[in-house]
Amino acid sequence: MKKYLIGVLLSGLSLAAAGQNKDVWITRNAQLGFFSSGPIENISATSNQAVSAMNIKTGEVFFKVLISTFQFRNSLMQEHFNEDYLQSDKYPYAQFKGTIVDIPDLSKDGTFPVTIQGQLTIHNVTRAYTVKGNLEVKGGKITASTKFDVRLSDHDITIPRLVIENIAEVVQVTVMAIYSPVQTAGS
Repeated sequence: MKKYLIGVLLSGLSLAAAGQNKDVWITRNAQLGFFSSGPIENISATSNQAVSAMNIKTGEVFFKVLISTFQFRNSLMQEHFNEDYLQSDKYPYAQFKGTIVDIPDLSKDGTFPVTIQGQLTIHNVTRAYTVKGNLEVKGGKITASTKFDVRLSDHDITIPRLVIENIAEVVQVTVMAIYSPVQTAGS
């Protein structure tokens, strides 16, 4: 399973040679969340099961999450989210593939503001995004964090008329991932 996961992550990055693996850092439990403010109630969910890979030399970044892993405080919300809105049986994954613009020197400790450009695919609809975030290098790990907005209609996610006033058209997405270097045979 571990080799399969690393294969999925590495396939998300266009690595030119296997020798670049020392530049690839991964996480198997990135935390993704979203928040929607509504007049009747706020809606939020999180998943800590996203996988991600980052090439610290080229700045390439790849995230993938199984939609059904998002957990809500209310099981009925979770059911509607999966069945009615995101149709997770038909579109099981969301993914992001992009590049960190002007990647900083991540060989030294510090916190670095970054801009990430890429393609976000949700509900089988891909859109370009440019987001601001931070990379923090500390203790041999890299922590990435960002917040950005996603307009549901941009990804063909429709809200039934009956509840349209309860759900915001734009949701705030948060990402927090702690990366470690890929461990290869002999390391």
